[in-house]
Order: sequence, then C-alpha cells, then structure tokens
Amino acid sequence: MVAGAVDPWKGKRRQLIEALQDKGIKDLAVLRAFDTVPRHLFVPETTRHRAYEDAPLPIGAKQTISQPYVHARALELLELTGREKVLEIGTGSGYQTALLATLASQVFSIERVGGLLDGAKALLAELGFRNISFLLGDGTLGWRDYAPYDAIVVGAGAPHVPPALGEQLAEGGRLLLPVGGRHEQMLTVYTKREGQLVARDITPVRFVPLVGAGGWPAA
Repeated sequence: MVAGAVDPWKGKRRQLIEALQDKGIKDLAVLRAFDTVPRHLFVPETTRHRAYEDAPLPIGAKQTISQPYVHARALELLELTGREKVLEIGTGSGYQTALLATLASQVFSIERVGGLLDGAKALLAELGFRNISFLLGDGTLGWRDYAPYDAIVVGAGAPHVPPALGEQLAEGGRLLLPVGGRHEQMLTVYTKREGQLVARDITPVRFVPLVGAGGWPAA
C-alpha cells in the first residue's frame, strides 16, 4: 500500500479483533498479528467481502481457510515468543503461515496441493515475508531435514498423531492437532515431556481430513 493511503479494510480488521477479544483471546501479540496480516488477500475475490467475518471460507481444491477464532486460539496455545522454529502442516491459503511468520523466528510449511502452495508462496513473497520455507509433499511425514521443531501446528484433522510429527517435535515443544473422525475432531495440544506426548483436549472442531501416510487415505 502506498505510504499515507487509507486502508479500506482497517475497520473490518478491528471489528474482527474485538470479536476475538469478546471470545476470550487475550494474547496481545496474537491480536497484533491479526491486525497486521490482511486476511482479505488470502481468500478468493468472490468471498472477499466476508474476509473479516469470524467464519471459515472455501479457498478451492476442497480446502478451507479456518475460522479466525480457531486460528487465534491455536496461536495462543502455541505460546510463541518470537524465537521459535515452527513446522506448519497444510499451507493452504498461506494466511496461518503469515500469522506464524509474524509470531515466530522461522516457519517451515508443507502443502500437498501444488496449486495452493504456488499461490501462497507468491502472495507471501509479495507481502515481504522472508522467514518461511515451503515444501510440496506429504505433511504427515513432517520435514526431517530441519527437525526438531519448537512447535508444530496441523491444519487438518487426523485419526491419530502421525508418528513422524511426534518424533520431530523438540523436547518441551507443543504439537497442535485436531484428532478424531473425518468430519469432527477434538483440537488437542500435545506437549513433549521426557520423550512422551502429553495430551490436553481444547475444544471440538471440524477440519478437512489430513491425507497422507500418517493420516487418512485419499478419498
């Protein structure tokens, strides 16, 4: 945006932030990230007028951009301080990737749909992000080359914790994963303690299935 230009979306973003606060989001760094990252650029033009509603939206390839509250709650649970190395499973539109890159030191993001990955990479580069690395592949296998990760966040529902992700999580790190059936899951945060994953259930959610060797078979 040209310096001094009026941002026509600023009011909508502020309304979203107020809605997130009303729902209990308190982390100021997370709220600042939502104020900084332009969600309207990460959704199709046909639904752009709904970009700052607290609702999931379709992004193509049978994928969705999650409800902002779900993103915000997830980011709060990760308790990022700005120094972490984060693995994201499911780049999707790139919106959560941008939020993570605003809150962490390095983000490694994996996407299995080539068209989505190409679009996200181009947009995130245009927005000036330089601390994100991308991989086209099976997210359930993680990205062993850069492990261990301080935090891992999975943007799709799995029947169980993919073994590779548990292995690639650093001691004391947090893994955020929706676990359950294909259509309904429990958002769960796992903390690695003495090599074991300790689970804490957060809230029921509905995510698209996590497809891959460590998740669901392709339909």
